[in-house]
Amino acid sequence: MEIGTARHLADGRIQPLVRIPQNLRGTIERVHGELGREWLEKFPDLIAECQDRWSLRLSLPFDNLSYNVVLPATLQDGNEVVLKLGVPCPELTAEIAALNLFQGIGAVRLLDHDALRGVLLMERILPGTALHQLQSEPEATRTAAALMSKLWRFSPVDHAFPTLAVWFQAFERLRNNFGGGTGPFPSRLIDKAERVFKQLNSSTERNVILHGDLHHANILYSKTRGWLAIDPKGVSGPSGYEVGSFMLNRLPLSASRPATMEILKRRLAIFSEELGIAEKQLAGWSFYHAVLSALWDFEEFADWRSTIKLGQMLSQLA
Repeated sequence: MEIGTARHLADGRIQPLVRIPQNLRGTIERVHGELGREWLEKFPDLIAECQDRWSLRLSLPFDNLSYNVVLPATLQDGNEVVLKLGVPCPELTAEIAALNLFQGIGAVRLLDHDALRGVLLMERILPGTALHQLQSEPEATRTAAALMSKLWRFSPVDHAFPTLAVWFQAFERLRNNFGGGTGPFPSRLIDKAERVFKQLNSSTERNVILHGDLHHANILYSKTRGWLAIDPKGVSGPSGYEVGSFMLNRLPLSASRPATMEILKRRLAIFSEELGIAEKQLAGWSFYHAVLSALWDFEEFADWRSTIKLGQMLSQLA
């Protein structure tokens, strides 16, 4: 993706030519269908409106974009910010609500937003180095645990956040699509994941608002504010579920199965010690999250087999 030479519109606005790469366009169209195609057509006007609204000077977009367009920008006063634009959807609405709830405590600050248009204006985290680039494996796990505890808020009464039960509907969709069966997934693994979820989610623990995707790349270092979370999903559920995303990430692809299992066990031990949650419970949530992630990948035509292998490994610990 790149920013081309700006052009002047008939009404006097200056519009940067932000070109969205074909792979991101394809993802937006696949996930959002006709709504996504309409959004892509209107994107040049939308970004020009954002530039006018906040008097932004845009820079080249970040690399490795998945579902949204995210660009560094500078305000008139010189402060560096981040502009995020996506197809308006429940996920972006939940992200906005989560950032509003966190109020910059342990998370990036939301400076302004337009939920109806799928736009977020946030502070720029500098230098913005990802957790795994600065800390060793044990240190990173402890940092993540500390950040989790800082982020969690008890779920407000009558909140509008999705719940883990809503996310569980991926299992229902799978069975509906395969006449009650599990399609390409091992039936015993799906059966166990469903049982584990129902058991853990029915606990008497009061639900909290979770980040929902707190892995290494979503924890960035700020030289002025320390470690901060970005890209929250915003979901209500028991706190133990939070460790799932971290457990599945930054595992050595070339490592042997025993070596990977040792890393998983060490992470579980650290999380249990730091969060005060039983290892067995955390292992159960991690196993369930791995299977759920594989179902999401399957729905999006992504590689789900590597994730289901991790689920099979975590099943031994759950």
